[in-house]
Amino acid sequence: MLKGIFPVIPTLFTEDGTVDLSEQRSVVRFALHAGTHGLVFPGVASEYNFLTHVERGELIALIASEVNGRIPIVGGASANNVEQVIAAGEQALAHGIEHLMIMAPIHLGQELAAHKLFFSKISAALAGSQIILQNAPSPVGAGLNPASILALVAANPAITYVKEETLPSGPAISALQSAGIEHLKGVFGGGGARYIINELDRGTLGAMPAVELADLHVALYDAHARQDHERARNLYRLSLPLLNFQAVYRMRLTKHVLSKRGIAHALHVRAPLPVLDEFAVRDVDLMLADLKHAAVEEDAFSWIGS
Repeated sequence: MLKGIFPVIPTLFTEDGTVDLSEQRSVVRFALHAGTHGLVFPGVASEYNFLTHVERGELIALIASEVNGRIPIVGGASANNVEQVIAAGEQALAHGIEHLMIMAPIHLGQELAAHKLFFSKISAALAGSQIILQNAPSPVGAGLNPASILALVAANPAITYVKEETLPSGPAISALQSAGIEHLKGVFGGGGARYIINELDRGTLGAMPAVELADLHVALYDAHARQDHERARNLYRLSLPLLNFQAVYRMRLTKHVLSKRGIAHALHVRAPLPVLDEFAVRDVDLMLADLKHAAVEEDAFSWIGS
């Protein structure tokens, strides 16, 4: 049973754009030390659609080796067509990773029959795997409506979890929670954990955010689980300024924060994203200073990093 904070591990690149395996290890070790309940790789925050098949395999092998069975790994297997999804899924399965996160692809639009066929072919080819259906809004994913998600999950017993990221995520989460689909084990929130309190209140199993605030998100989840809602909401408020910036700058923000925290220093991204200019950097660094002060001085959570 997957439950808790499962951060998506970014892909770290050198300045010349090649994969930086040393920095990659540093981020995985940070996530483990932060007490995360599992990891996800590769996801959208990993720039999966900018990785070659060989790179994906090399990085999955590295992460599986670092984790060494201590916590579950969700293998991201999203791709543009069935054949590529199956190939990515086979990479994960080869390392004992049976949970595969697969996005409802944007090119199938809102055609429910096409999505059912897409996932039925995948589940038949990857027997023994459990699929986490990622429902992301366009232009990333298809952004299926709650009725379509329910029908898609009900039609395929291999889909045992859903990561719901459409906006607003709440109604879809509530619909899935109350549907009574026997093989559906639960729902995870996404969207960078910008709506995590609302999602947890609706009964989600946890969240799959980016990794740079993994220690805060673990503390927030733990506080909510023990019904310390005041502490959970305080941590949530502390996270929001950075997460608002992350919604725009995405992996650039993640890598900048990891660098400022002394966790990993590779800043290069392959995805076409807005650049953090000097004003944005100044704002982000002030937010980080406030966050560190709250963590250290107010004992809000165990701050990891410089």
